[in-house]
Formats: sequence, C-alpha cells, structure tokens
Amino acid sequence: MKAFRGKIISLKMQKTAVVQVQRTTVHPLYKKVLRRRKKYKVDTGDLTLSLGDTVKIVETRPISKDKNFKIEKIIK
Repeated sequence: MKAFRGKIISLKMQKTAVVQVQRTTVHPLYKKVLRRRKKYKVDTGDLTLSLGDTVKIVETRPISKDKNFKIEKIIK
C-alpha cells in the first residue's frame, strides 16, 4: 500500500482535496538532484482542512474516476 506526505494546494471540490507530493531523485547520468512533483486527488471525508496543510495520504480502493487516495492524518 502506497503512502505519501504532501501539501494541500486546492479545496475547491466537495469532499475532495488536491495534494501535491514532492520527491527527489538523482539523474542517472549527470548526478544532479531533481525535484519531481505530482498532484493527487484525495478523499477528505469529514475532516476540516485548510490550504497549505501537510497531510499523510494512503492508497485505497477507487473512490471515483480520479480518486484512489484518502487522507490518513493531518501532520501540520
């Protein structure tokens, strides 16, 4: 089961938030550290959230066409 830590960047949908997860990788040839970002639509349930919150998200069964994650806990 996948689990990520990310930042809430949008709360414009009902019961859905957009979380941006940032990870770092090293380029295989040039050895430069690269920052990669990906956005996930997550189910919020009945949680009270605000923009900029750091949350932990975990993979679940498909909730809708785009939602496969839910918020496990609010970190900050």
